[in-house]
Amino acid sequence: MYTDLTQPKIFFITLFTLALLFSCAPEKKSEHELEIEKFHKKRIERLKEKNNWLSLAGLFWLKDGVNTFGTDYANDIVFPENKAPKKIGRFILKDSVVTAFINEGATIFSDSISIKKKVMKSDITGTPTILNFGSLSWYLIKRGEKYGIRLKDSESKLLKEFEDIEMFPVDATFKVNADFQPYESPREIEIPTAIGTIEKSFSPGKLLFEINGTPLELEPTISGNGLFIVFADETNGEETYGAGRFLYVDKPDSTGKVIIDFNKSYNPPCVFTKFATCPLPTKENFLQFRITAGEKNFSQGH
Repeated sequence: MYTDLTQPKIFFITLFTLALLFSCAPEKKSEHELEIEKFHKKRIERLKEKNNWLSLAGLFWLKDGVNTFGTDYANDIVFPENKAPKKIGRFILKDSVVTAFINEGATIFSDSISIKKKVMKSDITGTPTILNFGSLSWYLIKRGEKYGIRLKDSESKLLKEFEDIEMFPVDATFKVNADFQPYESPREIEIPTAIGTIEKSFSPGKLLFEINGTPLELEPTISGNGLFIVFADETNGEETYGAGRFLYVDKPDSTGKVIIDFNKSYNPPCVFTKFATCPLPTKENFLQFRITAGEKNFSQGH
């Protein structure tokens, strides 16, 4: 009697193949993972915009009186070589007013109009005066009592080469419900910066929460319709940037709850360039805990 021994073999091979296919199939991502992916994608897209932090090319603090600028090394402010005229003009700082004067033969634009003299509005007005030449643009910033010229280059090497920032795997452990503990009235706090100045802002209260049974708290500042947090944790200097990270959260709901999702923690501009003037964490916002969520350190940072 003939027995077809190939049938059982085919059956087991088919069964093994199906098992292998199912085991290799990617797991379906949770809504939370998809949310963080979308958040991160938008973050990277914003960084790649030509006028964003990756385009910073210089920061020059002004002295009282005359500050000449251009690409010539004889200037007080030296712009990148071959990017602009050798002697563009001068900024004059007098009585907290900065005026730009442009030399004859140099064509500089503001709002697409060629200018020879311009009183500069600083960034604290929300609408700073921006001057342009080729791929370069520059404007006035004010930090404490200091005035400086911030320079950007839409063709900067970092902007051209930037691809992504490594993230920790999304971890729901680091999405927590915090209790908002309000102050009687918003409290003015002093915030140190990377350039050694102190900025003042207002905190409406504290955020109290737990992660894996460890009680923690943060002191946010008011920012638009939400709350802004500059925090440090025990990953800083190794997996994450040494000067801490940033995080935005919504204001408390009607029950006094605030959702803090550390998976949305992101690096300050100082991780990319020495020309940024980032706020640093206050002592109240140093967490004695490892927050292994959000953005990791940027490998090309300064």
